[in-house]
Parts: sequence; structure tokens; C-alpha cells
Amino acid sequence: MKSLQKYEVSDRLPVREWVPTQVQVRQYAEASGDYNPIHLDDNYARQAGLGGVIAHGMLTMAQMAAMLTEWIGTEGIISNLEVRFEQMVRPGDKIKFYGFVKERLENCLICNIEAVNAQMEKVLTGSTSITIIL
Repeated sequence: MKSLQKYEVSDRLPVREWVPTQVQVRQYAEASGDYNPIHLDDNYARQAGLGGVIAHGMLTMAQMAAMLTEWIGTEGIISNLEVRFEQMVRPGDKIKFYGFVKERLENCLICNIEAVNAQMEKVLTGSTSITIIL
């Protein structure tokens, strides 16, 4: 795997795929204490006009952070992570996380990040700063 020290502007980050399950959504609700019925009760979510249950936005963000953490390993730390939730994510959706280096500073990579669903609709966009540990 390529060292963080060798990444330059426009280099792509590794791609990570994730398919959220009902079990993951329920486990996230339990771990976070967010029991909003739009995440757990299909009938409630449909009555609310959502077409069914949706995953927690923060669960999707956590999957992005997992992709970044796997990529940087022990060579860096996530010093900043900003995201915008663009679309709902549902259990069973195939989500792809990726990004690229936007700017390279001496010991820092500033990256644009995105996640898309199978229809190539952006579900999450944002940026991150990775501090390289020397």
C-alpha cells in the first residue's frame, strides 16, 4: 500500500463499499441512543413520507471515517472531518465511499470525500484533513 508521504494532489483514495443492514441500523440506534422511529419502524417511516426506514446519517459518516482510518493506518490521524448529508441511505443500499487529495501541505493531506448509492446519487459529501505522523 502506498505511503501517505507519497500522496500528491489529485491522487485517489481507496474505495470502500458498504451495504447497511437492518441489524446495523438497530445496533447503531442502541449504541447512540437515537431510537427515532424513522430508523426502526418501517410503517412509521412510510407514514412520515420517507418510503421506509432510513439509516442514521451519523452511521453513514462513521463508515466514511472507517474508510479513512483503514487508508491512513498508523501513518496519520484524521484531524478534521466535515460532511453534508445529501440523500437518505436505506438498509440494502449499496454505498461506495471514495475521495481524492485536493491539497498537499508539508505534513497534511486535504481531501474531498463523497459517498454515492447504486444510482450514482451523492448521499454524503465533504472534506477531511489528514495529518501525517512523521
